[in-house]
Amino acid sequence: MKTKKYLTAGEVAEILGISKQTLIKYEKLGIFPKSRRNNLNGWREYTDEDVVKLKKIIGRI
Repeated sequence: MKTKKYLTAGEVAEILGISKQTLIKYEKLGIFPKSRRNNLNGWREYTDEDVVKLKKIIGRI
């Protein structure tokens, strides 16, 4: 069984062409929806579908 691969905030920020700090700020301001959090370390995790949604929000599609 394949485990689901999640992207880190840094990886997503790079894909979106913004800084990690901007990604986190947009989430805190409510521009982006809250991300999933890893139960073990609390890090933000994103799926490929999340990236598509975020691209639409910032007009990168």
